[in-house]
Amino acid sequence: MRRLPGLTAALLLTAFAGGAIAQNFPSRPVRLVVPLAPGGTNDTLGRIVAGPLGERLGQQFVVDNRPGGNSLIGSAIVARALPDGHTLLIMGAGHSINPSLQRSLPYDTLRDFAPVGLVGGGPYLLVVHPSVPAQAAKEFVAWVKGRPGKVNYASAGVGNPTHLCGELLNLAAGIDMTHVPYKGGGAVLPDLVAGRVSAFFSSISTTQAHVQAGRLRSIAVTTVQRTPFLPEVPTFVEAGFPGVVVNAWYGILATGGTPRAIVDRLSDELRKVLAEPAVRDQITKRGISPEATTASEFDKLIRADMVKWAKVVKAAGIQPE
Repeated sequence: MRRLPGLTAALLLTAFAGGAIAQNFPSRPVRLVVPLAPGGTNDTLGRIVAGPLGERLGQQFVVDNRPGGNSLIGSAIVARALPDGHTLLIMGAGHSINPSLQRSLPYDTLRDFAPVGLVGGGPYLLVVHPSVPAQAAKEFVAWVKGRPGKVNYASAGVGNPTHLCGELLNLAAGIDMTHVPYKGGGAVLPDLVAGRVSAFFSSISTTQAHVQAGRLRSIAVTTVQRTPFLPEVPTFVEAGFPGVVVNAWYGILATGGTPRAIVDRLSDELRKVLAEPAVRDQITKRGISPEATTASEFDKLIRADMVKWAKVVKAAGIQPE
């Protein structure tokens, strides 16, 4: 009991020091690493929030594209950075998938990153070439069942969420689509529009213009509820496939070991940025819903998705690289 006053003083000193660190942060420009090529959703969202975050925190946020290795190169840069909040990562749901697909990651997904918060999320949209004789999910599944192994679906790469959405539908519906990986969602479009592949789980923004022009057809979305961006398109849940639920989320992470006070300040400022009407408008124009969370809520999402995708990878028989 004699130690309590000393212990209390130590805790108060630690709390005071943490607050001082957060107030003095950032002391130089902040590097926001995008582990994918310019022009994608990660890159676009990173640039949308970088400016307002810099204004709120009084330092420039510099977007740094470091593509390669299915996002591993850029992610590893952040994992190995000084844990002081000056190097951040903007990453999508692939962050939770990579541990199941890689035999050896250059980092520990949980230990080497400190989740800051979500930026936004939304559904994947199953689109098909107009030659596919299906208007809805049940019709599409029935059509594929009559052609086991003969229907190709494209993805933005092995292990990409657009790949695993297809495997999830294979498992949920008992069908056998053949996976055809491409180097990015943009690379899929010429073959999909030409009918060389039949289907693709896409972000809304990637294929919306082609759907509106009649070059592709929307079948269903992967969220529990219909998306306000495409209210006429039903969900897989409505079609009787409750297991096909995938949220295409995007969020910001700091280096593991970053002081909690800095992580919390970044998270708080990010939520304020996402509440700004101009920022929300820019995000929603890309078919993404702004989704502000706390750091702990984002951490829980990452952990839950790691468990979910590990089961899908195992059930689909996908071999880690």
